Amino acid sequence: MCDYHTLINTLHGFAERAKGGHLTLGEAMDTLDEAAYAFIAIILVLPFLQPLPLGPLTVIGGLTFATLGWQLMRGHESPVLPEKVRRVEFSEHTWHIIVNVCLKIVGFCRKFTRPRYTFLVSGRQGQKVGGFVLLAGGALMAIPFGVLPLNNVLPGLAILFYGIGELEEDGLMIFVAFFWLVVTVVYFSVFFIMLWLFGKEALTYFGG
Repeated sequence: MCDYHTLINTLHGFAERAKGGHLTLGEAMDTLDEAAYAFIAIILVLPFLQPLPLGPLTVIGGLTFATLGWQLMRGHESPVLPEKVRRVEFSEHTWHIIVNVCLKIVGFCRKFTRPRYTFLVSGRQGQKVGGFVLLAGGALMAIPFGVLPLNNVLPGLAILFYGIGELEEDGLMIFVAFFWLVVTVVYFSVFFIMLWLFGKEALTYFGG
């Protein structure tokens, strides 16, 4: 079952398995069932929820989310990660950090989430909607902005709220995810317009 407690227990299990060494994402994800889309979305998006651009890593992460979204939209029960992503290793310490961040973020969101509009997060309809959020968020994240702050955070928030909505069976979180997709599109559009109008001055403004 895909829920909050299962996520936390699973992450603690990953940290336990990584004791004395490292655990790859591929090895970790192979232990999950069809609920892995929400799990993997939350796990993978956490490093991107910071304001600083992450360069090529953001592009790789975005393409990974887009790939997962396409798989989910097509009805694949279990996600298939790109081999380069499967080989990424996390230490026991890193897994503990991921667990703690998940506890804080998802724990906070649980204060106002509850089962509602479940048709948006369940069945074939839920797969299509969730797949679209992952695909759109990943595609936006993959746009190679070298200096633009928040280029990974805004689409990352859309992906995060998709995962939370799936975990808590709360379709309202899907609306929140769409809100962040719209904000991302507007933000990127403003950047492109300013870049076209002001050139290097726009880069200086957005880059701080």
